[in-house]
Amino acid sequence: MARNLDNKCRQCRREGAKLFLKGDRCVSKKCAIDKRPMPPGQHGAARKKHSEYSVQLREKQKAKRMYGLLEKQFRAYYERADRMKGVTGENMLMLIESRLDNVVYRMGIGASRSQSRQIVSHGHITVNDKSVNIPSYIVKPGDVISIKESKRANEMFKELKGAKIVMPKWVIFDTDTFVGKIVQRPSREDVDLNIREQLIVELYSK
Repeated sequence: MARNLDNKCRQCRREGAKLFLKGDRCVSKKCAIDKRPMPPGQHGAARKKHSEYSVQLREKQKAKRMYGLLEKQFRAYYERADRMKGVTGENMLMLIESRLDNVVYRMGIGASRSQSRQIVSHGHITVNDKSVNIPSYIVKPGDVISIKESKRANEMFKELKGAKIVMPKWVIFDTDTFVGKIVQRPSREDVDLNIREQLIVELYSK
């Protein structure tokens, strides 16, 4: 399973924004982007004039890193979205939001998208009572997402029991029963990330 192994804090500093790759650490005083808000490297603090291409590229890189995707995966979502009806950029984000690993994160089961991806790949999650260990699995409205009964006693899920979790309106998750559901398809308003998807579309459409 391919994944980005770059240092997570360096990724945030490179994009000049919090990508929330380390869960609770990203909202604590230990956050690297708060302590050192400049790109990593010897010349990170130097001011640079950014070209149109550079701005578009950085926006794509930021979105990829937020969701933990590699270039081939990200490009595939763009191409699929481009074939769909509607606004390409919004379609692309909705497809990525519908990935099982992102859904597990949105439901609060995982503290970060990388941890949620690990939870899925290790076989802790079921979709409609069937075990699914593919992080890129696309969920649909009506799908029931739950933590596998045999895994609920796992140490990582103990603090989840009875917890109050803030989640987007398109998903629900009961922390007492460890069962959730996809209520509807995500909309652009549900994506709380600072992503300018039109810049990404402009980059790929050249």
